[in-house]
Amino acid sequence: MISSAAAGGMALVELGMALTPGPNMVYLVSRSVSQDRVAGLVSLVGTAAGFLVYMTLANVGLAVVFVAVPWLYIGFKAVGAAYLAFLAWQALRQGGRGLFEPRSLQRDSHWRLLRMGLITNLLNPKVAILYLALIPQFIDPARGHTTAQGFTLGAVQIAVGLTVNALIVLAAGSIASLLKSRPAWAKWQRWTTGSLLGVVAIALAREVPARARA
Repeated sequence: MISSAAAGGMALVELGMALTPGPNMVYLVSRSVSQDRVAGLVSLVGTAAGFLVYMTLANVGLAVVFVAVPWLYIGFKAVGAAYLAFLAWQALRQGGRGLFEPRSLQRDSHWRLLRMGLITNLLNPKVAILYLALIPQFIDPARGHTTAQGFTLGAVQIAVGLTVNALIVLAAGSIASLLKSRPAWAKWQRWTTGSLLGVVAIALAREVPARARA
């Protein structure tokens, strides 16, 4: 239903976003560092549930939007490219935040961790824009079944996101200590992810005029 290029592009975008500081990452790493790895993984399950909610709500309406209001498709591409450029700037600017910054938090039950992971993800503007503006970048109406394409791309995003986040949660404590002792490495991480997002943003922005002419 989707091309290998679309799947690879979605995976690349999600990889860049998963490695970019945001509410989800701050919450997951903070829980893992301040409580333990199990707490971080339980919180991750909550964020996964949030992804499923967003994916369902967004994709149910994608087919209707693209058929009834074609210019919104172009708008989504433009907004998505602009947002990726913003994320790249946030990572590259002087004084940008690193991924691992320990927080002082009280210990919570697994149920509360799960619930807070869900709420954090549902209130995360980065996730909302991901599903409403970035996933449509890789949907090709000419291939038909745009809703199925959206769910497939969402599944790719969730798989990559959960894998990256799970690995980061498991290694959060060690990485936090390492980056604290080596500031240059933290700067390298920000520059790498920022550059990756910037390249994708430029590539997507170049497609907007072509879509508008079409």
